[in-house]
Amino acid sequence: MMVILVEGLISCFLFTVIAGSMTYFNPLGMIRDYPPAIQQRVKELGLITDDKNSFSKAFIIRKVIAIIIFGLVLAFIVCKFNGADNFIKGFTYSYLLYCIVDWWDALVMDCLWFCHSKKVVIPGTEGMKEYKDYLFHIKGSLKGMLFGLPICALAGLFVEVFK
Repeated sequence: MMVILVEGLISCFLFTVIAGSMTYFNPLGMIRDYPPAIQQRVKELGLITDDKNSFSKAFIIRKVIAIIIFGLVLAFIVCKFNGADNFIKGFTYSYLLYCIVDWWDALVMDCLWFCHSKKVVIPGTEGMKEYKDYLFHIKGSLKGMLFGLPICALAGLFVEVFK
């Protein structure tokens, strides 16, 4: 259990550095993670176009590649550090790790930081109540948990195949 906690802390730190810096330095680059009303206002302001927010073929291909890579990384971690040697252990350990980061994202990164930081406010959207929409982030986390199931199943499959 201690290994999972240490892995969770390291993963949350890395996630914070990567996602936090991306949002901090370029909020428009993370616009897909903003509440829909803010996305709509940003479109109305002409800061993004509809195709910037659409799910293009290139976007989907990048996501599939990222899922495969993430599944491989999770499989490596749970094999190397958690002793996973079959699908069930690979899936379970990787999903637990995934959920730790998912809830860190929702509670700390979104509800504490995003909802209260002026650095993530896009010019022209100041004062929008959606910046403090905690329920949006909690629902996003629940969706994220569902999204994590196939990723972690893939990690479990990689563990099974490579062990």
